[in-house]
Amino acid sequence: MRIKKGDTVIVITGKDKGKKGEVIKAMPKENRVIVEGVNVQTKHQKQTRTASSEIKHQEGPIHVSNVMLYDEKAKAGTRVGYKMDGDKKVRVAKKSGNVID
Repeated sequence: MRIKKGDTVIVITGKDKGKKGEVIKAMPKENRVIVEGVNVQTKHQKQTRTASSEIKHQEGPIHVSNVMLYDEKAKAGTRVGYKMDGDKKVRVAKKSGNVID
């Protein structure tokens, strides 16, 4: 999976198309990511002895194919490639050629 926690991504399809946000959590085994402010779901919290009932809004996971890495230089979504920088493998934005890591 080419998207990591902390990356800024843009949603390319679905109900939140065009929204930008930071990846909060990456789940490579399920090929899903949780993006800040995207796919917000409403959860009803039941009342307990210590906490009162409330309605929570939290982000749900979306498939990694529905997001693209946001390139600040190109001001658009970009694909991710890899290249060797000395003896280190680094991620590279395909649109602008910038090194991401």
